[in-house]
Amino acid sequence: MLSSRMSNLHPYVPGEQPKDRIYIKLNANENPYPPSPKVIKAVRAAAKAHPEKMALYPDPDSNELKEAIADMLNKSGGVLCRANLEKGKKNGSGAIVSPSEFDKIPFVVTPDMIYAGNGSDEVLSFVFYAFFDSDRKLVMPEHTYSFYPVYGGFYDIPLEKIPLKADWTLDTEKMLEAANKENSGIIFANPNAPTSLGLTRDQVRKMLEKAPKDRVFVVDEAYVDFGGESCIPLLAEFQNLVIVRTTSKSLCGAGQRLGYLVANKELVEAVTTVKNSLNHFPIDFLAQTAGIAACRDAGYYAKCAQSVAFERDEFIDFLREKGWFVLDSQTNFIFCKKDGVNGQEAYRRIKKEGILVRRFDTPGIEEYLRITVGTHEQMQALRDVMEEI
Repeated sequence: MLSSRMSNLHPYVPGEQPKDRIYIKLNANENPYPPSPKVIKAVRAAAKAHPEKMALYPDPDSNELKEAIADMLNKSGGVLCRANLEKGKKNGSGAIVSPSEFDKIPFVVTPDMIYAGNGSDEVLSFVFYAFFDSDRKLVMPEHTYSFYPVYGGFYDIPLEKIPLKADWTLDTEKMLEAANKENSGIIFANPNAPTSLGLTRDQVRKMLEKAPKDRVFVVDEAYVDFGGESCIPLLAEFQNLVIVRTTSKSLCGAGQRLGYLVANKELVEAVTTVKNSLNHFPIDFLAQTAGIAACRDAGYYAKCAQSVAFERDEFIDFLREKGWFVLDSQTNFIFCKKDGVNGQEAYRRIKKEGILVRRFDTPGIEEYLRITVGTHEQMQALRDVMEEI
C-alpha cells in the first residue's frame, strides 16, 4: 500500500518535548527570552481590530513581512549581537540599531531578494526541491544540521558527507574537491550545528570562488546572530549563493514558525514557484503580523542576543575550569564532553535533576552534550548540577 519513496524516509528527531514534568528546557536551541512586547501588542491589536482577517486568506507573498526583513538586515548588518545600540534613542521596547563596521552590507537588501516561509525547515525543503537533483550528489559536512539528510531522502537526492577535520572545523578543501568532481551543490550551516563553530566570511568567499558556478551554494545562517559572520555581503559577488535564516533562534520565535532566505531575485523566484506549486498561502495572518513587529524592534532582539552570548561565554569558562572539553561557540548553544564521563550517563543525571540537554547517538559525537544557553538563572541551575558530574 505504500509508495517506494517511503523506503527513503528517515524522519528528523527533534529535541525531547517533556510531558511527564516541568523541566528547564535547554535541549532545542530555543531562545530563553519571550518575544518583544511590541510583538505581543501587535498580535493582540491585529486580532482585536481585524478578526475577519483570520477568516480570509493572508497575503500569499508576505510583502510587508519581506519589506520588514530587508529593512532589519540593512539596519543590523545581519548579526544582532554585534549591532550598535544607539543610546538615548528608543524605538518601542528596544533601542535603534545600526550595523557594526565589520557587518555593514555593501548594498541595499531589497524585498525581492527575500523569500519568507513557515520556518527555515520549510524554506530548506523548497531549496532542496528547487536546486538539487537525484542525478548528482549534494555535498555537505558529515556532522551538521540533521534535517539535511532527511530532505535528501525525501527528494531522492544522494549526499556526499565530508568528515570534519580533527579540530571539528569544516574540511573546505575536501568539500570543494567533492563538489567539483561531480559539479555538485554544497550546503552547510554556518556557524555549524552541533559543533557551534563557524567559517569566516572570507573563508566562505574562497570556497565560492572555487565551487561550481552553475550550482547553488547554500549557507544556513540559523545561528549567525549570536556571533558568526554573515555571508549576505557576498551576494554582490556570487549569483549562486543562497542564505537561509530563521526567526526561531535570535528573534525568539520558535513558536511562530517563520524563516526566510536571502538570494538574488532569480533564485528567490525559483523558490517561490516551488511554494506556489504546493501551497499558495504559506504564512498565516498572525504569524506575518508577529514577524513584521519583531523585525521592527531589532534593538530588543539585539539585547537578547548579547545576553545569550554573555551567558554562553561565562558558562564555557565554568565548564573548562571543571575539566570539560568545550568548543568555542558562535551560537546559542555549547558543544562539550568530559573525559571519563559517559555522554549518555551525563545526560541522564542532568535530566534527573530537572534539566534537559541534547545528546546524539550519532557515531563520533555520542559522548558530547549540546547545551542550549538559557537565562542566567537557568544556567546557574545547570552549574549546580554539573558541579557534581
